[in-house]
Amino acid sequence: MRKLDNTTVGTRQRILEVAGEVFAETGFKGATVREICKRADVNVAAINYYFGDKEGLYVAVLKYWKTVAFEKYPADQGVGKGDPPEKRLRVFIQSILWRILDAGRASMLPKLVAREFIEPTSALDIWVDEAIRPMFLLLSNIVEGLLGKGTPEATVRMCCTSIVGQCLYFVYARPVMKRLFG
Repeated sequence: MRKLDNTTVGTRQRILEVAGEVFAETGFKGATVREICKRADVNVAAINYYFGDKEGLYVAVLKYWKTVAFEKYPADQGVGKGDPPEKRLRVFIQSILWRILDAGRASMLPKLVAREFIEPTSALDIWVDEAIRPMFLLLSNIVEGLLGKGTPEATVRMCCTSIVGQCLYFVYARPVMKRLFG
């Protein structure tokens, strides 16, 4: 656990950073507002002031860490629809893997999302609408470009799911990979 300097980081951001760590460690159900406030060195009332309640904080945490990760590793990395689908797919996969394997702040998002997938909360609906669906549509467009127009939608979906699943393996298998490969 790292201690954030109260003088350089605003209260709201400090809460978001610390809450991300706590939610990633314990999940939404296991996290307590008291623990988050203790680690962030803020009064419990700050949660109500900035976020309304624990659920509001959790949604804000997911959005905050999505912004952090996607600013560092955008899904398209400047590659557009006019580029070959092979290049677009490579860049798409790279962006996911870079977020997952990042040794810094960008890796918080995959940890939070993995928790949300394992222990879904009401925030999952928001996450699907604001993050997953746009990414899935982007990937579907890329895959359809590779397979050709007229490819059955079910085939495109299965290919997209397979691509994302292979990337997410690195989130779930990280402890195993560390033991296998050091």
